[in-house]
Amino acid sequence: MRRIGALVVRYRYAVMAGWLVLVVASLAVLPSLSRMLQPPDITVDRSASAAASELIAERFPDIGGRQVMLAFTSRTLPADAPAYRRTTRAVTSAVSEHARVGAALPVPRTEDQHPRHAYVMLGVTGATDSARRVLPELDARAEEAARDHSDGAVSVALVGLDPVLSELARATTEDLRSAEAYAVPAAALLLAVGLGSVGAAALVLLLAGTAIVLSLGVLTLTGPPHGVDATAVTVVATVGLGVGLDYALLMTLRHRRRRATGLPPERAAEQATVTAGATVVLAGTAVVTTAVGLLLTDIAYMRALAFAAVLAASTATLASLTLMPALLASCDRVLEWGPMPWARPGRRRPKAGPTAWERWTGHLLRHPGRYATAAVLLLLLAAAPVLGLRTALHFDRAVLSGTTLGEGLARMEDDRIASLTLVALPRPGNVGSVDTQPLTAELRGDPRVFLTTALDNGRDLTLVLIGERQAPDTADAAALQRELRDDLVPRLLPAGQPVLIAGPAATVHDLTAEVDDQVGLVLVVICCGTFVLTFLVFRSVVVPLKAIAMNLLCVAAAFGMLALAAPALGHPAVNPLLPLIALTLVFGLSMDYEVFLVHRIAEHYRAHGDNAAAVLHGLRRTALPISLAAGVLVVSLTGLLGTHRQDLRQIGFVVMAAVVLDATVVRMVLAPALMRLMGCANWWLPGGLGRVLPARDAKVRLPAQAGAAPTADRPRV
Repeated sequence: MRRIGALVVRYRYAVMAGWLVLVVASLAVLPSLSRMLQPPDITVDRSASAAASELIAERFPDIGGRQVMLAFTSRTLPADAPAYRRTTRAVTSAVSEHARVGAALPVPRTEDQHPRHAYVMLGVTGATDSARRVLPELDARAEEAARDHSDGAVSVALVGLDPVLSELARATTEDLRSAEAYAVPAAALLLAVGLGSVGAAALVLLLAGTAIVLSLGVLTLTGPPHGVDATAVTVVATVGLGVGLDYALLMTLRHRRRRATGLPPERAAEQATVTAGATVVLAGTAVVTTAVGLLLTDIAYMRALAFAAVLAASTATLASLTLMPALLASCDRVLEWGPMPWARPGRRRPKAGPTAWERWTGHLLRHPGRYATAAVLLLLLAAAPVLGLRTALHFDRAVLSGTTLGEGLARMEDDRIASLTLVALPRPGNVGSVDTQPLTAELRGDPRVFLTTALDNGRDLTLVLIGERQAPDTADAAALQRELRDDLVPRLLPAGQPVLIAGPAATVHDLTAEVDDQVGLVLVVICCGTFVLTFLVFRSVVVPLKAIAMNLLCVAAAFGMLALAAPALGHPAVNPLLPLIALTLVFGLSMDYEVFLVHRIAEHYRAHGDNAAAVLHGLRRTALPISLAAGVLVVSLTGLLGTHRQDLRQIGFVVMAAVVLDATVVRMVLAPALMRLMGCANWWLPGGLGRVLPARDAKVRLPAQAGAAPTADRPRV
């Protein structure tokens, strides 16, 4: 780090110029990002529903890999009126002219259907990504044809899983823009108050903003051909802001302390890089390690979010090690611009005796057992409701209401023509069509089904279409999917018949199953990665285990609070993807705070061998950066609570709750109390492992050496 700090300070103007070029280039490509945003792809790779869609697209091209519904309505005309029927034919013809549209199948009327409603199913051909991209064009064609042929008497909506996800992604983008309008000024104000000047707040925000802008630029340039996931932008902003502020605050406060000792700006910036750089690298690596766990899933959506988190954390780390020292060395005077009234020279008058903070920390270190017990009980109490947490994928109908799509979806659900499931039955080419009569007969008597019919391509695939009365995100749809797989198909189809099930409800079923299967594995990978990283850095077995236990307890407490607050946030059930997303974000940010605190404690302990003094030193040195960084992140996340999207409100709440608990109960109470209680045992390392690990600088007192030092292990306050 010493060499990096010296080089950055020496060539600081070149470093700042290089970052300026990167930011300008990113800003130049950002306008295209809004056009590249795509709805989340919740398809699970290698799942039965994904394989079924590909098989149907290949062997039944007219049905295609995606199916959508034209939902017609009129305020005055019944569906059997000549003008209404002419309009439906004209609209169907207009969209069928598109090269990506295959079959157009009128849906038979049902007893529950409104007399002024009609439906036509469209098969969208081609690969999944290309099929999704043509949906906006098909929607525009349908609306134009309906308007031209009925003079506005008949309207139409294009409804399906992909259009719903697309509309929700658009709403998410709009909500994020409104949240940013609140979050940025609020964060700037809090930083100015915490750092004592507007100039210092501006430099810290500049670093975080640079990391976010550059990450979004890279995301735009490296995005897949089918577009950029809209939620990935949210992850970049959250992670970039969170870790960018953490690292910038740490560097700024270290620089200020060096300046207070009389060092010139250049030397102070270099020393700040030397002392804080290792902490920044370790913290950034910890965030990246937690995000990598999401790459293990077969959900393309989660892998896109993992890439966004890794990108934002890496960019923030690089900017903190290069751009921040250059700014501090060059713009040292800026740190004092716009001082707060209480921070002006001569206004601060130190009081005689210990401060309230010093008295409190002294009391904590004198009674660590009481504080640790109270903190654990509080977290367990908050975590208790997590046992009742329900997960379910749900369409945010409150956001969809008022849109053409939302109105069409509501009509379909009211008419109980809500979804379509396709059962693909592949067979060898020399075998006749599969006998589906027992299955279709049983399904016709099921009150959850309004339509069932069998199709055959005459070669190698039989297809059973099942019209469902319930929406794909409902409990009834999930129950029907389970019954198809576990009972109806094995019992009513020929033995040994291969079966693949596609459709919106099947996609939701496979997504939920994948999350349930993978969340444990992702958690294990995150914990193992965290253990290995912190073990190698701190040369201790106890410190990583404590960190993991505290982080898990904090995450559980945050989700327990979410279980209580979920109904007030819009829906009693939590999106099944939320645990994976929040687990990654919260674990990464928690490791940031853990590294800040323990690294300072370890430095002091290895130098002096006094555990109590080291804990007190770590608390004093990290209280401001941890509390200020957490406060700014919490203020920024509160903007999500005012958005329209239920998922954004849920993720904003759970991350905000976790950050508050972590920065207060865990880092300021539980962690130091446990460090104090365990004393020299914090740094226990089996002798064999100590010989294998790389040796530290001989000038630094090692844990084993420190354990042999005089242990006046009582707090000095």
